[in-house]
Amino acid sequence: MQKISPCLWFDDQAEEAARFYVSIFKNSKIGKILHYGEGAPKPKGSVLLVHFKLAGQEYIALNGGPEFKFNEAISLKVNCKSQKEVDRMWKKLSAGGQEVQCGWLKDKYGVSWQIVPTALGKMLGGRDAERTDRVMKALMQMKKLDVKELKKAFGEGKKIKKSKKSKPVEVAVEA
Repeated sequence: MQKISPCLWFDDQAEEAARFYVSIFKNSKIGKILHYGEGAPKPKGSVLLVHFKLAGQEYIALNGGPEFKFNEAISLKVNCKSQKEVDRMWKKLSAGGQEVQCGWLKDKYGVSWQIVPTALGKMLGGRDAERTDRVMKALMQMKKLDVKELKKAFGEGKKIKKSKKSKPVEVAVEA
């Protein structure tokens, strides 16, 4: 059992959203579905919780009602190995939602996602501030990230110097 599992609060679309997410990511499945009982704030028999896995990581979707809405204060980051994977994830997750900036989008349920090529971390993690600045400027002009354009801004073909600083810990969903 995973020590920490994010719980996503929906009005009444928890099962629909979980099934949508599971259809997109490999190594994903719906687990236990719990229902409201008699005297609950929602009709008896309606879905309360959906346990599901995305890319092997556990999540919970809750039908809690309209009191709370998703916002950009938290997002799910998807590390993509190629432009093809960025394109696929972007197309599926942004369908019916909203394309934002810098690789961020909101899906049709309002959940924020970051669709990020793994090459970006290498470009931003180097010690050459000028190259990093060029990549950041290019990044700020994009909605869906374009690996070819980011590499062009970085100076394709040049070696990437690794930073001696410690790397931050990230929690990410991998497709």
